[in-house]
Amino acid sequence: MTLPAGNAIIAQSGGPTVVINASLAGVVEAIQESGLAGSIFGARHAVRGMLEGHLCDLGQLDQDSLNKIAHTPGATLGSSRDKPDEDYCRKIFEQLSTRDIRYFFYIGGNDSADTCRIISEVSQDAGYELRAFHVPKTIDNDLVLNDHTPGFGSAAKFVACALMGDSLDNKALPGIKIDVIMGRHAGFLTAASALARTEHGTGPNLIYLPESIFDIDRFITDVDRVYSKEGRCMIAVSEGIHNAEGTSITQMLAEQLSGSVERDAHGNVQLSGSGALGDYLARLIRERLGSKLRVRADTFGYLQRSFADCVSASDRTEARESGRAAVQAALDDHIGASLTIRRTSDHPYTVEYVPVPLQEVARKTKVMPASWIKDGCDVTEDFIEYAKPLVGPLPVIGSI
Repeated sequence: MTLPAGNAIIAQSGGPTVVINASLAGVVEAIQESGLAGSIFGARHAVRGMLEGHLCDLGQLDQDSLNKIAHTPGATLGSSRDKPDEDYCRKIFEQLSTRDIRYFFYIGGNDSADTCRIISEVSQDAGYELRAFHVPKTIDNDLVLNDHTPGFGSAAKFVACALMGDSLDNKALPGIKIDVIMGRHAGFLTAASALARTEHGTGPNLIYLPESIFDIDRFITDVDRVYSKEGRCMIAVSEGIHNAEGTSITQMLAEQLSGSVERDAHGNVQLSGSGALGDYLARLIRERLGSKLRVRADTFGYLQRSFADCVSASDRTEARESGRAAVQAALDDHIGASLTIRRTSDHPYTVEYVPVPLQEVARKTKVMPASWIKDGCDVTEDFIEYAKPLVGPLPVIGSI
């Protein structure tokens, strides 16, 4: 086996996570240890940096520096929402080939896997040996073939801790509280709010995910039922909830208010960045159940993916090991791959890292299994057992 001699480049893409830098550290240290590449470049702001030549030298980082970076939230190289097509990737390839780049490591979600795939194909068509490896990352937990993805466990821990504290606040001053949580198509993160439930009455009473149809009348009935019984109600709602026609409630609101919707660089309706959904649901509850009800709503936003003091230990470890596993795939003579995390045991909890062809992950989305959703407004015990080892220990609380 003769591996191509040359340099390596690493980049981070999409929404940052609290452990994405651990994956970066894993890639760098594994290349340093193995001698896989000569120089190790980092691309500033992902594909944009590769296109414009904004690179930095990662090869000189020592272990102490890598350890500090691995414990730092956000994407230290900078990220990008660019979604490269073949022409864009061809220009990137031209820049990489001038620097004798033979190994490309891209940390990101399913669109990042697709970018790896296109660049790999462009280089093959040009007769240039460039091996592209996708390192998994997303708080949405929506990459196919993965039991879970780096970034999810820590974001899920934040959600669980936030709902635990918020429900204690709500218990002290009873009312109806709505928490809007990230998740366009996949509801794993919102579902993780169920981990906040304890014998002290914490956690959400109702959970709404994008995998189920959101019916407004059913929602009001659910809230009325819980509030009538408990005198208060905690609600966890995914930002991606949609009606029977498949239109997100946020899009429906935007069209009603202005006749148009804001879209991101990928053409998706912008769901984050405003409290419109929470405000709408709060107003709806007051209109239907009583204007004097104490109803409040919060939209968690980017804090879910960046809170420095709320990190899952297994998440950080697996993020770093995913980076190392991508380098091992290169050493094992894979011409390109997406690294996947597979659970090998529940008790004790263990995982393995399996490289698969890029096209098997690129542009595909995993969603919550229907068997983990209960009555359209809750999750099952099977989901709880699945999520517990990914999140790790939660605060121990008491009550009088």
